[in-house]
Amino acid sequence: MRNIAIRLSYDGTAYHGWQKQKNALTVSEVLQKTIEQICGDCQKIIGCGRTDAGVHAKTYCANFRTSSKIPCDRLPLALNANLPEDIAVRAACDAGEGFCAIRSAVKKEYTYSILNTRLRDPFLQNRACFYPAPLDLERMQHAASAFVGLHDFAAVRSVGTETKTTVRNVFYCDATKRGDLIEIRICADGFLYNMARAIAGTLVYAGIGKLEPEDIPALLESKDRRLTGPTMPPQGLCLTRVWYDGVVGEMMEDL
Repeated sequence: MRNIAIRLSYDGTAYHGWQKQKNALTVSEVLQKTIEQICGDCQKIIGCGRTDAGVHAKTYCANFRTSSKIPCDRLPLALNANLPEDIAVRAACDAGEGFCAIRSAVKKEYTYSILNTRLRDPFLQNRACFYPAPLDLERMQHAASAFVGLHDFAAVRSVGTETKTTVRNVFYCDATKRGDLIEIRICADGFLYNMARAIAGTLVYAGIGKLEPEDIPALLESKDRRLTGPTMPPQGLCLTRVWYDGVVGEMMEDL
């Protein structure tokens, strides 16, 4: 059977996350049914990570095995003709036998968006967290730099998903502002459950003076979730990049 990797984007507003669930509509469930419809068969689709309800993905990778002979250059059009408008397959390629969307990922980038103004924007209600209190960007940037490097991130993860270790390597973490929109970008070799949203919440606490940026190394060392910032709402979070080696990596960049 072929092992096909696909690059897709989705607006997660209408879905209860990526992972298939018994009593809620998810992205993988919709995608799996569509692939089965077009390809005739599809072994369980594997995604590059579990996004929560309401979280979006500008760039996402998944793979599945099928005996279908549809060429990869035709597959996105065939799938998109049958997918809902909030999910789109952007590219496809034949991956190697051992490729797995989650295990083969080299690193990922999440971006958290905050609308920092006193007036709401209805066009951003599902794409950014509305936060009317003034945020000090310089303090947020200082706090963000403390997350870079190899650390135990137990202090910024929610309990709920089993993991062998809470140690991760963060390659960059920064905060920038365009107009009223603050964007927090975090790139790591892997993310714990709610890690990106908890880091964003910790930067917000630094931005309003509720904690000092200099205290973050000690907070990480404590491994105590109660001492860091809140888990920010899901609609502000988007998976923006995923890196792979080889042909799949080329597909993920070639758009």
